[in-house]
Parts: sequence; structure tokens; C-alpha cells
Amino acid sequence: MRMDNRENTDLRPVKITRHYILHPAGSVLIEMGHTKVICTATIEEKVPGFLKGSGSGWITAEYGMLPGSTGQRKSRNTKGIDGRSQEIQRLIGRSLRSIVDLKQLGERTIWIDCDVIQADGGTRTASITGAYVALKDAIQTLIEKSLISVNPIKTSVAAVSVGIVEGNEILDLCYEEDSRAHVDMNVVMTGAGEYIEIQGTGEEKPFDRHQLDRLLILAEKGIKDLTEAQNRVLEEA
Repeated sequence: MRMDNRENTDLRPVKITRHYILHPAGSVLIEMGHTKVICTATIEEKVPGFLKGSGSGWITAEYGMLPGSTGQRKSRNTKGIDGRSQEIQRLIGRSLRSIVDLKQLGERTIWIDCDVIQADGGTRTASITGAYVALKDAIQTLIEKSLISVNPIKTSVAAVSVGIVEGNEILDLCYEEDSRAHVDMNVVMTGAGEYIEIQGTGEEKPFDRHQLDRLLILAEKGIKDLTEAQNRVLEEA
């Protein structure tokens, strides 16, 4: 058993609350254990300059952590975004664009904003998982307003962390586990079981192909459970 009494193959408790913020077209609070992220989707009726006249839309993301989200105060990005946050928001944007037919979206941009209000590991994976639900609601808003006639979302997307801690392959690492992991990996997959992105690092020592295969199987199991959680909340009125 792990420090929070989970089996190695268990996710942390997952809770997704839709319509969490009043103004955006889509918004959720996603909670995975003690990690909490607000994900919003805002529609803008224009596209970046490189897409003007193309008939194609765009999805982009921003990510940040509030000052009180970690054990020690995290400074606000008043001097520009840090490298870690930039890498994470690019990951979120890539993950969501990969499941959307941007031509069907039309020449408009959907801004995904992921704000971590409490961090305990897995903030980037929780952001992707929650952002999908916010995006789904934003797209539904466009359909209901007859701004688009075809749903451009081709499949779902979710993400989860896996790793090896003290020789044990485990799913959905909290911060304390992540800080001790000698292999740390983030996996982004569609609901159909296809990979979008795999980020894996041997922090202290290398890992072999058999360990990689077992970690990917574990991630696939976690993604399936997260996809079911997304579907359950999206089925609510």
C-alpha cells in the first residue's frame, strides 16, 4: 500500500465539477487527490495571423500556478512566463488540437486556461483531463448558437502520470512519490487508446523496455478510468 492507502494501480480520487466559472463557454474544477486545477475554455472570434483566410480555427492554452498553490509561495509571472509553465501549456495545446478537426471549428480561437489552485503532483495531466471537459462544453455552446453545424471533436483526451518508486511501478503519482521516483512519465492518450504524447525520464538511473511496456499498460488503465469519469460528468444535464 502507498502513503495514501492506494494500490499501485489506483488513481487518486477524481472529481470534475462543470460550469465552475460563470463567464467562459466551458469551465471545470478538476480534483485529483489534493491537486486542484480550474480549467476554462473561452471562445474568441479570430485566429492568429498565420491562419487568417485559411478557414481553420485554433486552440491554444495557458497554464499557471497561483502563489498559494504550493508549500512555499510561488511568485506570479510578472516578469514573463517561466520555462516549465511554457512547456506545460504547449503540451496542453498540442493535446487538445490533436483531437479536433480545426477546419470544422471555423476561423475562431478557443483559449484554454489552466490555473492550479492547489498542487500535489500531476498538475499538467490533471489540466489536460479537465481541459477536455471544458472544451467539450465550449464546442456545445457553438453548436447551440448555430455558429458551427458539425462537432469538430473527433475523440476524447486524458492524461496521467506513471513512475517507478522504490522499484514499484505506480499510477498517478502525488508530489511526495514524484519527488522520490527514479522513473517519471506523463502519458497523454485518446479515449480510443491512441497515444498523443509520452514524456518519460530516468531521473536517477535508466529503465529498460520491459519496464517501459509495463508503465504504458498501467497508464492505459488510468486513461480508461479517467475517460469514464469524463463521460460520466458530461452525461449530466
